[in-house]
Amino acid sequence: MRQVQPFSQLFSYIVLTSLLLFNGSAWSKSVSLVPAPPTVKAHAYLLMDFNSGRMIVSKNAEKRVEPASLTKLMTVYVTLYELSKNNIKLEDQVKISEKAWRMKGSRMFIEVNSWVSVNELLHGVIIQSGNDASVALAEHIAGSESAFADLMNQHAANLGMDNTHFVNSTGWPNKNHYTTVKDLAVLTQALIRNFKEHYSLFKVKYYTYNGIKQPNRNRLLWTDNRVDGVKTGHTESAGYCLVSSAKQKNMRLISIVTGTNSENARETASRKLLSYGFRFYETYPLNKAHETLTTQRLWKGEKDEINLGLAEDLYITIPKGNRSKIRANMKLDSMITAPVTKGQKFGTVNVMLGEQVLATKPLVALNNIKEAGFFGKLIDNILLMFN
Repeated sequence: MRQVQPFSQLFSYIVLTSLLLFNGSAWSKSVSLVPAPPTVKAHAYLLMDFNSGRMIVSKNAEKRVEPASLTKLMTVYVTLYELSKNNIKLEDQVKISEKAWRMKGSRMFIEVNSWVSVNELLHGVIIQSGNDASVALAEHIAGSESAFADLMNQHAANLGMDNTHFVNSTGWPNKNHYTTVKDLAVLTQALIRNFKEHYSLFKVKYYTYNGIKQPNRNRLLWTDNRVDGVKTGHTESAGYCLVSSAKQKNMRLISIVTGTNSENARETASRKLLSYGFRFYETYPLNKAHETLTTQRLWKGEKDEINLGLAEDLYITIPKGNRSKIRANMKLDSMITAPVTKGQKFGTVNVMLGEQVLATKPLVALNNIKEAGFFGKLIDNILLMFN
């Protein structure tokens, strides 16, 4: 690998901002300070930026916790995935089994042997946290709740939720049913990103089914207009839990608290974390996916140059007032030869604030390039002998 100069677009932006704000004191090593995070009375908690994925605050982020009804985030994720693949439809009618009807805890109050649409069941899971609705969806999608749990675990593995294991669709206590707040953050991020058209359901305050009107248990929807989701959970062993997502201007944060001792405690803790993040941090995009960041010599190819960029949008979360202090550089493979496949990695982009690495992203080919013909490769082989 060889070190090259910072990529031009980001470099120009940083230098310009530095000149405007700090009269030429570019690349200052001092970083604006922020106060210590708020004291939060919870067993485990986390505050993460949605776009950059940066964990701003955390405690016991990778320690196993009982998810209680936060489990239903994965139940909804699997359901929305099946909808996106046209394996099921919102208007599908689901016959309610006796098992679903007999579920205890929070319920939608569906009747045994009745027919309920997938759309109604989704509302019942998301807004009313219905254990009965969760089991009904699980049985409709996979045939049984245990088979559905297998699907849940496959999706968890695909998302990188390495410390999570599900045995049911509801969060009913079981020693083999566990997760971490870090994994829950990954799930919440994927749920919002992958199913934008359905995410608005999580901010609905009331839902009525079978003549019974029930409120969304996320009381932050009433007290904080930045909050538009996501899910509460509670059992005696898990305590009171809450996954929240809130948006202020162009910044979205995800907070997760588990193991608090009351509804008020989980809401207070969540509000503290969200307010801290919005007050002292900012998130902004550096570069969009598939934009050319650098062009490099390509050997033995139909073309002599290859365009390199990012496979995904690059966002950065930093303490406010530090934009001018960001540095970026690229490390590239010393020689790139054809054939090249779009998305193939040929280096990395590193973004730093002072000595802190904010992001390391792969630098990838933006297009496919075939090998050159016989004479083209022969010429490049000769040139390489003298290079």
